Order: sequence, then C-alpha cells, then structure tokens
Amino acid sequence: MSISVLIVDDHAVLGKGLSMLLNSQDDMQVCGQANTASEAIEICGKVCPDVVLLDLSLPDKPGHAIIEDIKSQCNTKVLALTMHEDEAYFRRVIEAGGDGYILKKAADNELLSAIRAIHQGEMVVDQAFTKTLINHYRGQSKTNNRTGNQALSKREQEVLKLIVHGHTNREVGDQLYISIKTVETHIARIKEKLGFNRRSELVKYAIRSGYISPDNPDDMS
Repeated sequence: MSISVLIVDDHAVLGKGLSMLLNSQDDMQVCGQANTASEAIEICGKVCPDVVLLDLSLPDKPGHAIIEDIKSQCNTKVLALTMHEDEAYFRRVIEAGGDGYILKKAADNELLSAIRAIHQGEMVVDQAFTKTLINHYRGQSKTNNRTGNQALSKREQEVLKLIVHGHTNREVGDQLYISIKTVETHIARIKEKLGFNRRSELVKYAIRSGYISPDNPDDMS
C-alpha cells in the first residue's frame, strides 16, 4: 500500500519536482499539492494523507503555525522540509507537534528515507539539530526519573538508545545484528513497560529523563 503524501510548498517548480520524485517510488503517491496554509488544512480535511511534506515559508501563515490545525483534521504525520537552519524554526516545529525536520539541501534518498520513517511512526531530525532536540526535551524536566529505564533489559536499552538517535527499525537491526521483527518486538515491550503508545513519545521520554547526555549523545549513563 502506497504512502500518500501531501506537498505543501508555494514554489511551483519545487513542488512539481518533489511530486515527480515521490511518484517515481513504488511505495509513494502524491495525493495533492497546496500552495498556502489554508489550502493545506482544507485538503487534509478531505483527503487525510499519511504524510504532509510541509514548507515553513508559506504566504498566508508560517508552516509551523498550522501543524496543530493539520493534525486536528486527521491522523497524519508532518515532516517539515525547509531551507531554515535556524534553531528557532526547528524548536517551533517540534513544540507544535511536528514529526520531523529535514533541510531542503538534503539528498533525495535522505528525503525519501525520512518520509518512510515518519510514516512508520519514527521521529526524523536533521543531524544538525540532534543536540538541540536533546537539550530541548531535557530542559522540560529538571528531575531525572529513571524508574522506567531500570525496568528495561540491556537489549531494550540498546534499542531505545538507537531510536532516540533517529535510526529506522532496519538500521537498529543491522547495528545490533537482529531481525526487524525482533526489533519490533523489543519496541513493543519498551512501549508497554513505559506506558507509551507512540514511538515519538519514547524519544521525548528518553531525552527528558536524562537517558542520554546532550554533550555526548553516544554516552548512555
């Protein structure tokens, strides 16, 4: 079943190019294109795409300002595709409930991988903002509560750490030398133990609880 994608960008040439790229994939299909925020919200109410590819510089309203409106229309994922490398833009997207943030200068394969990952419930963030994401969520909680982490097995902790860093299920499996099905089983158990339903909640929890250090993301204390 194809991933339906709504492209929201006021640049017609770029939008056409993105449409051609996505439609050339066996597992993707562009279900619509919007040039403004109001058009995007209206289309989402009618079509409910799996993923919204959202430009942040729209003529009638900033992209980050309509993320909640888009999600109120239907259960969709929102991936910001932008030229803005400013942390302020990134923070606004995350705070609004965005599921990912990728720069327009990214390679085609990075964009395609991001769309697939977002569709699977993963959070995708350009590497330039990984530390910002960690600091952002850690700053929301000054008290580190590691009770939930203590209930995780060593392998579950390894899986959680890789998820926090934005790896797909396949990449987690490759790094730990286990099958994708085994990865999915670990993720299901982690969610059950911590009481979460969404993968993005696991990421936020791990960061808020101090599970990894923003100064050394690869160090799991």
